[in-house]
Amino acid sequence: MTGLGIVIATRDRADRLARTLRRLTALPERPGILVVDNASRDHTRALIARDFPQVGVLRLAENRGALARTEGVRALSTPYIAFSDDDSWWEPGALDVAAKLLDAHPRLGLLSARTLVGPAAEEDPLNDLLARSPLGPAADLPGVQVLGFLACASVVRRTAYLDAGGFHPVLFFGGEETVLAYDLAARGWGVTHCPDVVARHHPDPASPRPGRPAAQRRNDVLTAWLRRPVPRALALTRDLAAQARHDPVARQALRETLARLPAALRARRPLPPHLERAARTLDGACP
Repeated sequence: MTGLGIVIATRDRADRLARTLRRLTALPERPGILVVDNASRDHTRALIARDFPQVGVLRLAENRGALARTEGVRALSTPYIAFSDDDSWWEPGALDVAAKLLDAHPRLGLLSARTLVGPAAEEDPLNDLLARSPLGPAADLPGVQVLGFLACASVVRRTAYLDAGGFHPVLFFGGEETVLAYDLAARGWGVTHCPDVVARHHPDPASPRPGRPAAQRRNDVLTAWLRRPVPRALALTRDLAAQARHDPVARQALRETLARLPAALRARRPLPPHLERAARTLDGACP
């Protein structure tokens, strides 16, 4: 498939990456695949060179978190780009469906897929949340409009992604998707959930990524400082500070939030009024 490529950001997870690459290189669509190596210290590059010579590699000098995906998007020239993580891949035929939807809907900037988790192919809870989005459909877009997605189950229009600036540097990793959805929508691009496009996600429950819960909570607050009204950002910060008195994860999240807050304030760009109304609608709909 010449019109669609796949970008995988990875760091120090060569064995899991190998399983993902076996799945992706077997897809009938034959997409081009680029692994962006976030300064791995294991045998990632040797593995790819030995077992997957058809896969491209972009080596970064340092761990750049979610920004590695942006480096991959810039390096590819395909009009559409699907993201995978080193523990996720796409169902056969899914990328063909995604490309056809993007072809047919020129305002569509990002397509959020349905995600099936683990060997039992269980529904990710996010699927139902996205499918029930109160933002509803748009006449010129497929699926239902959303302002959130799972990065490893998304397909972007390259021009839209670069127009919006990609994933935000302040957030690094963990819940980085919401700001990108906001920024795409603010520039007029559609962001929708299309359950006919299916991704598979196989996280390892035995080895969760260290620091991820704190990063998620940190980025919830930083997202508010970056794009939402000050009263909401203050309220979320106060809530996190209160939790930090007795919760070590919240304490870590608060320390990281305060360290990144000056950069977030410098990059602050509140949502336009119509999008802030949509975000508030989603605030009320999501637990």
